Amino acid sequence: MNRLLADNLRCVSDYRAQLGETPIWCDRSASLLWVDILAGKLLRYWPQAQRTEIHQMPVFTSAVLLTTLQDVFIAVSQSGIWCYDYVNLAKTLLSPWPETEKGKRPNEATIAPDGSLWFSTMDPKAIETSGTWYRLDAAGGEAKKMLGAQQVPNTLQWYDDYVWFADSLRHQIHCAKETANALTIQQTYCVPGIPDGSALTTDGLLINARWGSSLLTVAALKKTTMMPLYDLPLPVCQPSSCTFGGPELSDLFITSARDGLLSPDSIDGALISIKTPYTGMPERRFRL
Repeated sequence: MNRLLADNLRCVSDYRAQLGETPIWCDRSASLLWVDILAGKLLRYWPQAQRTEIHQMPVFTSAVLLTTLQDVFIAVSQSGIWCYDYVNLAKTLLSPWPETEKGKRPNEATIAPDGSLWFSTMDPKAIETSGTWYRLDAAGGEAKKMLGAQQVPNTLQWYDDYVWFADSLRHQIHCAKETANALTIQQTYCVPGIPDGSALTTDGLLINARWGSSLLTVAALKKTTMMPLYDLPLPVCQPSSCTFGGPELSDLFITSARDGLLSPDSIDGALISIKTPYTGMPERRFRL
């Protein structure tokens, strides 16, 4: 069986994030985007040129995602859902922050197979069980509530006609069915540690970052089943998410965080890359 190998691991750039999250590979520009949620930064890295650019973003921006327009991205923030023109540093409000979520912040966000935006909300202190999943159609307008009563909603991947997501502080990964109006849980798996963001391979391997455990876990998905396979130790304490990128979509990029660590190591908060034997799923684009 192919495995991820730690000896392929390297640190990307000198930047160390307070809360690095949501790595996204842009195939049109051969660049990687990710955010530092607590510092309000968007980072963009071009591997071929070994260059990183940093832009200031609205407070609590948890994701910057691809759209059908080049260098125009969707920014998910506590102040709303924005179209962000990267070249002109301009943003246009696409959808307001849900009225019922005042005081909460966004967490996970991704583009669904149909081109809609999905994002989750959470208590900024991760105490209240008030997390919610929302869906925003390509036409914009108001986001639709799909599932509530979560604590820290994380990981969102579509595979084999099912949706996989995590509730981090409940130590659970769920398999659900999506309908037009709801996300309905079909199966729940209790897992060790704190499941955070994930990447998915073309053949259904879910690679999950385990916050606080210094590792990635690899599990095989099939319909509603999830079979654990192996773990990969990491040199960072708090890996937060991962995605595939590079010319063959075989390089795994992993974000991490320094937030909450009393004595962070020099590599905590870094973006890490690993060359893998796998092929990842390409990033989807919000339809503008």
